[in-house]
Amino acid sequence: MILWMLVFLIVFCLLWNYKGLLSIADIDDKYIFITGCDTGFGNLAAKTFDKKGFRVLAACLTESGSRALKAATSGRLQTVLLDVTDPDNVKRTAQWVKDEVGEKGLWGLINNAGILGVLAPTDWLTVEHFREPFEVNLFGLINVTLNMLPLVKKAQGRIINVSSIGGRLAISGGGYTPSKYAVEGFNDSLRRDMKEFGVKVSCIEPGLFKTGLTDPAKAAEKKMAIWKQLSPDIKQQYGDGYIEKSLAEKGKHKLFQNIDLSLVVKCMDHALTSLFPQTHYIAGIDAKTFWIPLSLMPAVLQDFLLLKRKVKLADPKAV
Repeated sequence: MILWMLVFLIVFCLLWNYKGLLSIADIDDKYIFITGCDTGFGNLAAKTFDKKGFRVLAACLTESGSRALKAATSGRLQTVLLDVTDPDNVKRTAQWVKDEVGEKGLWGLINNAGILGVLAPTDWLTVEHFREPFEVNLFGLINVTLNMLPLVKKAQGRIINVSSIGGRLAISGGGYTPSKYAVEGFNDSLRRDMKEFGVKVSCIEPGLFKTGLTDPAKAAEKKMAIWKQLSPDIKQQYGDGYIEKSLAEKGKHKLFQNIDLSLVVKCMDHALTSLFPQTHYIAGIDAKTFWIPLSLMPAVLQDFLLLKRKVKLADPKAV
């Protein structure tokens, strides 16, 4: 019996791996639209898929980002300026995409645009600090998706939402993690709603990667600015040396950072081209070996490991 079970498992694994290798044909006539292409994952994805032969429509936030991307790619790639938080801009861009793709529809929509916002203890923040990441990471993503959805349904194509390990595990205070948790929920409901239309929806959960989004200098500057505006009571609770110690502790996270952005782009590639794309992709060694496994563990263990290296407060009972 054990031998037969072992044979079954081996055959199942071989078939599963073979299934993942089956790919679509005729890439050259397929259009994909990518948000957040100025830098990072979106920029590398636009360049990679342009070389691969896709007709890439790349959305950049800035003119400089658009010019640099055009200079580094073929004449097939086209750029458009897009602020995902501007509803009118999103509508105009959707009409532009519709005019470009025509009757072919949109094969791939990659929602990559996102911001980190402020990472700081919750009691340092106002609701506005939470609102900004939600506007970009969630509502911007949803609005782009809703406006592009008819084109993706026409092509029976793919939607790829870039989330984060922060959508599975709350590592730091601020609006980033709650916004990514919400992206995960939207992604799951969208995937089920689109199944009957032949549209496949995937979610990518990168670990900690070295990009402009995670620039430690910018994060430290934002955190310091908030610290300076805190009330004396909160400063007394945390202590004068807290901010310096916490920034030094964050610097140790560089050990977990992935440098190779192509790990995420490879997930996008598989989600776009595989006949059987995965529903969720985990990118990064840290995500696969630590963050995602930790997200599946009991809360008491999560809290122990995440709070173990947290800087101690000077006087939490001070009022």
